[in-house]
Amino acid sequence: MRTMVLSLHPGLAQNTRLPVLADRERGLGLAEMLLLLAAGVGAALASALLDFGLRIPGHAIIRAIFPMSLGLALAPRRMGGMVMGASALGSAAALGAGGFASLGAGAMTSLALTGPLLDLALWRARRGWRLYLGFASAGLGSNLAALAVRAGTKLAGIGHPAARPLAEWWPQAIGTYALCGLLAGLISAVVWFRFAASTRSSDDSEPLR
Repeated sequence: MRTMVLSLHPGLAQNTRLPVLADRERGLGLAEMLLLLAAGVGAALASALLDFGLRIPGHAIIRAIFPMSLGLALAPRRMGGMVMGASALGSAAALGAGGFASLGAGAMTSLALTGPLLDLALWRARRGWRLYLGFASAGLGSNLAALAVRAGTKLAGIGHPAARPLAEWWPQAIGTYALCGLLAGLISAVVWFRFAASTRSSDDSEPLR
């Protein structure tokens, strides 16, 4: 059967700890769409307003991927990450226009890419370690993209004048961005999802929708 955009993702639906709306017998509902949009808003608010007080380059990815992973747990739909990403970017733009908060280039990159990368990394994941690997690789990819953008702004002399210079920042950041991306994705998967309690041969033979 042809996979439809925003159709139920079987792997996410089977493994979520929050099987609230994982109903195979109906299409996308208004509640699910609102949950995905709210998760994007939550990611933008967390990225703009939460400060963990850490001084580890790249740790901020948790503020984007954690609420978006919750969104997929509540509404396990294919391409749900695209919906959350668009909502996150729109919310961040609204916060900036209203003068409430201004996000840097790295944070905006994470908001833009985390959702779509989750869609890509989890597209064919069904259960167990593949789901965990998908979340971890999405966090890694998003953070490496943010690293590249952040390095570019430093190279161009754009950003906060008190920020560390590129030559001092880069050797540490290249490792911490990668590690933080992997751990943030893995932590999000552990919190919101679980290994399937049982495996059924019918799951393997069931066509993806």
